[in-house]
Amino acid sequence: MTSVDASTGAELVDCPVCGITVQINRVNQHLDSQCDSLTPTTSTPQHSSQHSSQRSSHHSSQPVAPIFGKPAKRKVSLGSSNSGGEGVYELSEDERALEIKTVPIHHSATSLKHESKKPKTEQSLPNQSTSRIPVSPPQTLRDAKRAAQPLAERVRPKNLDEFVGQENVVGKDGILKRFLETDSCPSIILWGPPGVGKTTLARLIAASTKSRFVELSATSASVADCKKVFEEAKNELRLTRRKTYLFLDEVHRFNKAQQDIFLPYIERGDIMLIGATTENPSFKLNSALLSRCRTFTLQKLSQIELYTILHRLSVSLGEDYNLDLSSSPSGIVTVEALEYLSGLADGDGRVAINLFDLIVSSSLPNLSTITSSTPPPAPIPLSRIKNDLQRSHLLYDSKGDGHYDTISAFHKAVRGSNPDAALFYLARMLESGEPPMYLARRMMRIASEDVGLADDSCLPFAVATATAVEKVGMPECDVMLAHCAVKLATAKKSVRVYRAYNILKDRFKNDPVYSAASVPIHLRNAPTRLMKEIGYGKEYKYNPDYIEGRVKQSYLPPEIEGAKFLDGLDLGTEHDSELDTDYFSSLH
Repeated sequence: MTSVDASTGAELVDCPVCGITVQINRVNQHLDSQCDSLTPTTSTPQHSSQHSSQRSSHHSSQPVAPIFGKPAKRKVSLGSSNSGGEGVYELSEDERALEIKTVPIHHSATSLKHESKKPKTEQSLPNQSTSRIPVSPPQTLRDAKRAAQPLAERVRPKNLDEFVGQENVVGKDGILKRFLETDSCPSIILWGPPGVGKTTLARLIAASTKSRFVELSATSASVADCKKVFEEAKNELRLTRRKTYLFLDEVHRFNKAQQDIFLPYIERGDIMLIGATTENPSFKLNSALLSRCRTFTLQKLSQIELYTILHRLSVSLGEDYNLDLSSSPSGIVTVEALEYLSGLADGDGRVAINLFDLIVSSSLPNLSTITSSTPPPAPIPLSRIKNDLQRSHLLYDSKGDGHYDTISAFHKAVRGSNPDAALFYLARMLESGEPPMYLARRMMRIASEDVGLADDSCLPFAVATATAVEKVGMPECDVMLAHCAVKLATAKKSVRVYRAYNILKDRFKNDPVYSAASVPIHLRNAPTRLMKEIGYGKEYKYNPDYIEGRVKQSYLPPEIEGAKFLDGLDLGTEHDSELDTDYFSSLH
């Protein structure tokens, strides 16, 4: 409601938030100050005092949602002098935001005004003499979020000096390091297996750049989310001349039609894209997108690099637990245990840290209970880790690059006559859940491609193995597959047929003469009278009618008469200077 100041003639209005009466031309200033502008604006002291008490009563009963600007810092009092819990704590920015979200807010100016005039009840008094559980000092929202994060997330490197691995891109002469130092990183794709530092590198770029940085994940973000970022990026560039980096994790989750939305914005320079993917970009990303981005290949972390990461964590925790590092330089976990963990993670830093966290949290008391008088615990030995960590699965991706890499290694081990390596890769695939019939089909192929004419018994043996696998199934068929793999690996090899057929495939693909060559007329079938009159099959010499079946007769089209595809060599003629004759002689 509005009124008029009798002394000044100024029009007055009630504040919709706190209910105090202010001059109408000062209401915005009053709201901007979070209702802290309490200078009386009326000529009647009693009226001003009344509204001041109303405002005080309102603020003591519940917080008010801010209208403009950041909320003013408030202090809260928890407990009472009787309970021993008295203490004043300043709310953090995150806690104020959380408090505002959880407190019911009235939406009408009338309800706010009437609410502010309600007197306090006895139950709302903070020092009411009732039984109360002592309240501990509140944990800030930021600390609570951090405590809920996995250890791998909490210990991410904050700068390149803390980053371990990927020396080819962030080492002393690494190109990505130079991009970070000069704040000139272009659009890039980070490709590598899980846990090698793709997200960490993106966040290091965010920490080092003066540009705006936005992080999304293709697992949850939509095209609309990306378009919103694009529009904000254009406005940011127009108003502040700042570029925008968009980090899109798991970029391969966007299909190729969705990936097209990035093209014009990258082309114009509205955004710099940093994509992270565990899948091969050549298969999962558009060629147009790849042409606009520089692809960096990240490698699995070595066991030494994983050990370095875990050793830092172990030493840091050792200090927290008051451990004497002079007697235990490896920290809270023994050297042997750290080596075991770093080997178990198979190049995945996140797996290594999570395993470390699992062992420490299950073996040591909580850090919050540690005091200066608490005796330090003994370092965790290797025996404890072996007992606690029972591997439930092998690190094998049955649908991604791991699948193709492993089957390729198996095929090449058989081709190279190394039965031990062939058995290793066969067991790795079988024990990880690879369908046994897939492996049986692959070995039928190997029997013709690599063994071929050198041992004709291998192809029917591989076919019989496939039949046995189909009838018996897993787990009993594992030995049958191993039997076939060893037979193929130790058999003599011949690629005459495979090599000849590859020559023909290449000729038909690249030489039009082969595709257009006509079948000689004497080799054509003549099932009708007309065809016989034309000359189909005329002058054909039936080989069984001749001694040893030998006749002089052409079988190839005249355009390629005399061509040879099948040579007389089972294998090649090149010599390997690094050949270990003792090793190969031991196999046969």
